Amino acid sequence: MIGYSLGAAGTAGFGTVPGLLLAIYLTNTLGVGAGIASLVVLIPKLWDVFFLPFVGTLSDRYVARHGHRARYLIYGALGMLICFPLMFAVPAGTGSTVAAWWVLLIFLLAASAYAFFQVPYIALAAEITDSPPERTTLMSWRVGIQVLAILVFGIGAPVIVNAFPQANTGYLVMGLIVGALIALGMLGCWASVRRLHRYVATATAGTHSIVQQFRTAWQARPFRLLLSAFILQALGAGAVLAAAPYFSQQVLGVDNFGIVFGVLLVPAVLVMPLWAYLGHRIGKRRGYLLASICFIIGLICSLAAQVLPLAVALALITITSIGYAGMQMFPLAMLPDTISEQAEETGVQRAGAFTGVWTAGETAAFAIGPAIVLLLLAVTGYISTTAGQTVIQPASAVTGVILAFSVLPVVLVALSLPLILRYPLREEIPA
Repeated sequence: MIGYSLGAAGTAGFGTVPGLLLAIYLTNTLGVGAGIASLVVLIPKLWDVFFLPFVGTLSDRYVARHGHRARYLIYGALGMLICFPLMFAVPAGTGSTVAAWWVLLIFLLAASAYAFFQVPYIALAAEITDSPPERTTLMSWRVGIQVLAILVFGIGAPVIVNAFPQANTGYLVMGLIVGALIALGMLGCWASVRRLHRYVATATAGTHSIVQQFRTAWQARPFRLLLSAFILQALGAGAVLAAAPYFSQQVLGVDNFGIVFGVLLVPAVLVMPLWAYLGHRIGKRRGYLLASICFIIGLICSLAAQVLPLAVALALITITSIGYAGMQMFPLAMLPDTISEQAEETGVQRAGAFTGVWTAGETAAFAIGPAIVLLLLAVTGYISTTAGQTVIQPASAVTGVILAFSVLPVVLVALSLPLILRYPLREEIPA
C-alpha cells in the first residue's frame, strides 16, 4: 500500500504547486495581466480533457496485451522531471507576452506528461483489490500521503521562493527541487507496482473513440453522479487553492502565504485516520456528505476573517481543512466501486477508460477553478506587477479575493450535495 501510495506524493506536487503559485507567478512576477493569466492556466488543462481519455484507452490496450500498465508510470515521471522546472524558468526581464507563451507551452507539455502517470495510477486501484474495505484502506493511505505531500509542497514551495531576494531565481530553484521530488514519488510508485502480479481484474482492449468513452462512462449512473459531485467540488477546491495566496496577502495581511496554506492542510493530515474510521463505521457516502458540509462551514466562517484577530481567523479556517481531507479521500475510495459495478454489469473491464474520463473531469475542474479566480480578479480591478514592485490594491480587488476564496467555493460544493445523496451504491456497514 505504501509503495502504491508514493505516487500520490508526485501527483500532489503537480496538483498543488502550479495551482498555488502559477497564477501569482504570472501576475506578480512576470507582469502578465490577470485575464491573460487565466487563459495560460486554463488552456493546458482543457487540452487534457481530451488527452486523458486517449491515454486511458492506450493504457487499457497495453494492459490487455501485457497484463500491467506500469510502463506508463515511468513515461509520466521522466516527462515531469524535465517539464516542471521549465515552467518556472522564464528569464528575468522577459516581456509579459513572451513570458505568457513560455509558461503556456511548457505547462501544456507538463500536463500531458502528467496524464501518462495519473490515468494508469488511478486505474490500478480498481485492479489491485476487489474488496471495498481494502479499497477504503488503500485510499486512506494514498490520500494520507497525498495530503502530507500537499502540506510539504504547499508550505515548502513558497518558502523556497521567498528564500531568494530575486523572485525569478526563487521560482527557478523551487521548480528544480519540486520537479525532482515529483519524479521521485512517481518513480517510487513505478518501482513498487511494476512486478506486482496480484491483479484482480484485467482491462479489455477497446477501440472506442474519446466521445464514445465519455458516453459510456456517463451512462453508468453511479459513476456519473460521483464524477459530477467531484467535479463541482474540485472547482471549489481549485478556487480556494488559487485564491489562498491573494487571500493571505490582501485579507489577512500575511505575506508568507505558506502559513495560510499550512493551516488549510495540517489539520487534514491529522484527521485523515478519523475519516477512514468514519468511512468504515457509517459508510463512504455518508462520510463524503459529512466532509462536504464541514468544508462549507469552514469557508462560511472565513468570510469574517477580515474583521477577526489573525489567530482566530486561522483557527476557523482549520474547519475547512478538516472537511477537505474527507472530500479528497471518499470519492477516490468510491471510484473503484463504480468501475467494478460497471464491469459486473457489462462483463467488460475498462478501468483505464473510466479513470481517463474521471481524471479529465478533475483536471478541467482544477484548471477552471483558478481561471475563474483570475477572471474575478481581473473584473474587480486587481493590479498585476513585476518582481520587486509593490502596489496597493483597490477595495474592489479585495472583495474579488474574498468572493473567490469563500463565496464561490461554498456555492459549488453546496451544489454537489444533492448528487452525493442520490449516489446509489451502498457498502456493508459493520453492526
